[in-house]
Amino acid sequence: MKLITSIIKPFKLDDVRDALAAVGIQGLTVTEVKGFGRQKGHTELYRGAEYVVDFLPKVKIETAVSADMLDTAIEAISNAANTGKIGDGKIFVTNIEQTIRIRTGETGPDAL
Repeated sequence: MKLITSIIKPFKLDDVRDALAAVGIQGLTVTEVKGFGRQKGHTELYRGAEYVVDFLPKVKIETAVSADMLDTAIEAISNAANTGKIGDGKIFVTNIEQTIRIRTGETGPDAL
């Protein structure tokens, strides 16, 4: 089992959710986050005053998948979140040692 954590632009959330649903990924967790990568923020103008936006709004999507669905899920996220511009985001993959469904007590891949 693998945990896929994706950091993407907020306006791409619906596209990524639909792409994951199309390949059979059922559950995900979404968190609104702020951060920066290579783009290091940007300068904006508000009422004539310039200010620096260091941390840009992003969305973090987490979903647990079986190992055989990993490549399909990564491809779906990558294709849906891609704009071709700086700041498209990152995808991180980590191992899951154990999963337990609280309601039924199912464990392992059955709990996904």
